[in-house]
Amino acid sequence: MCGILAVFGCVDNSHAKRSRIIELSRRLRHRGPDWSGLHCHKDCYLAHQRLAIIDPTSGDQPLYNEDKTVVVTVNGEIYNHKQLREKLKSHQFRTGSDCEVIAHLYEEYGDDFVDMLDGMFSFVLLDTRDKSFIAARDAIGITPLYMGWGLDGSVWFASEMKALSDDCERFISFPPGHIYSSKHGELRRWYNPPWFAEQIPTTPYDPLLLREAFEKAVVKRLMTDVPFGVLLSGGLDSSLVAAVASRHMAESEAACQWGSQLHTFCVGLKGSPDLKAAREVADYIGTRHHEFYFTVQEGIDALEEVIYHIETYDVTTVRASTPMFLMSRKIKSLGVKMVLSGEGSDEVFGGYLYFHKAPNKEEFHQETCRKIKALHLYDCLRANKSTSAWGVEARVPFLDKEFINIAMGIDPEWKMVRPDLGRIEKWILRNAFDDDQKPYLPKHILYRQKEQFSDGVGYSWIDGLKDHANQQVTDAMLSNASFVYPENTPTTKEGYYYRTIFEKFFPKNAARSTVPGGPSVACSTAKAVEWDATWSKNPDPSGRAALGVHDAAYAEAVDAKNVSVMNGPPQKLQDGVVGKIATVV
Repeated sequence: MCGILAVFGCVDNSHAKRSRIIELSRRLRHRGPDWSGLHCHKDCYLAHQRLAIIDPTSGDQPLYNEDKTVVVTVNGEIYNHKQLREKLKSHQFRTGSDCEVIAHLYEEYGDDFVDMLDGMFSFVLLDTRDKSFIAARDAIGITPLYMGWGLDGSVWFASEMKALSDDCERFISFPPGHIYSSKHGELRRWYNPPWFAEQIPTTPYDPLLLREAFEKAVVKRLMTDVPFGVLLSGGLDSSLVAAVASRHMAESEAACQWGSQLHTFCVGLKGSPDLKAAREVADYIGTRHHEFYFTVQEGIDALEEVIYHIETYDVTTVRASTPMFLMSRKIKSLGVKMVLSGEGSDEVFGGYLYFHKAPNKEEFHQETCRKIKALHLYDCLRANKSTSAWGVEARVPFLDKEFINIAMGIDPEWKMVRPDLGRIEKWILRNAFDDDQKPYLPKHILYRQKEQFSDGVGYSWIDGLKDHANQQVTDAMLSNASFVYPENTPTTKEGYYYRTIFEKFFPKNAARSTVPGGPSVACSTAKAVEWDATWSKNPDPSGRAALGVHDAAYAEAVDAKNVSVMNGPPQKLQDGVVGKIATVV
């Protein structure tokens, strides 16, 4: 990941303004500690903080076309840049950077080229010939981007809110899958896949097609000129990423530089479910595995810094970001600059435990669509900003455009949790990789129950956060929360505590409006809370709030030490109790 900042139409274009832009860009240096760049053209500024992943020696930004009339600052990776260069043979490239194709594609196609890009990206491009500019964000919002407006009429863009919040009167989270053109003065959606309209698909399930699409998504993300690894929690999603990456490492270009043994990383409280499962997966697929530990107190001590970096007060995001933030620091200390991660699978396949209660395939599919559309506010934000805080880039194969189109085109009846057929959550993904001849994973890992990251690192992590918040926030403070925070009012002491930290760093109305709200159970949207009457009485985003579904549900009052999430094959729901079954159909 890199950090970008662009400002257009400044009234003041003196040296002092240039110094101010440099100062604000420096707030993003954690995202790109390898080099800094700045291009000034009259009252326009494009700044860049680089994390060098592809072509570290010559790919410094901003990037240009042949005569430097087109300038672009980019945060992201373009996985199909070599194929795109083949379409641009009449153009002369200055660097080996994957992002340089953007400047030349603009020359060739104007602003109609964005859908040609296969990757994750946020970019701002200036055409100095007429001082017009465009800004765009990738389809799902894997990379962050904010847009703001100054009192002097200036327009701002930045990778993180902290770079523009002080100087803009109003700012927003730039919507994913959109492009802004100064010529038209408005945002326009460039990403219009079939699933976006939420119509119910009818394509039959083809396990081999799904498997091949995912393997292709993983392999293309092995494109790197620096050391890398995989974040391995031991859950289904990260384990599949690691298994596929390990299987294809030897044939990748990266293996020539960094060897054919994959590195994997896991974090947790000692004795946590994730650590045990991750170690078993790593041993099975033969990776060089690194375990990192943290204590509840170390996590609590990091909360302020975490919230400053992730720029949200959403409870689920803070809970999960903290261990990821701590792990990223350890990963960077090993010299690793890029990791693959498993975000997005639960949204695409309905993997959260509350999907057990989906009343029909129509509501199931519509909820997955809502979840994918909101990813940029939750898991994408967490994965990107928690890792970028330490100059590490996270790539997410499950959010590959082609893979999403295939997975979201499947008749949702196949995604439904069907105890009568032995189908647990994400059965179609598990089944696609259930290969007895050449197994990817041990059976009990392949069919391990969904465990949210903030739970899997150790159940006492969330319990410890709640206890700490209860000590910091009084009953009187919470009862008056609607007066202190009338917008997006916190309903728990934990939520109130995170809000106070956020407001200290980002006190403007525009900042708090970038954070989503509403009731949630086990990461559901507000709409899905309606699926079970008991959930409205227990609005906690932890997976353990899915009463009657999670093995360690809060209401079961089971001691965490006696709960095993590791034993046995697939599980099914019977009369509200999770029971074991012998086979999977």
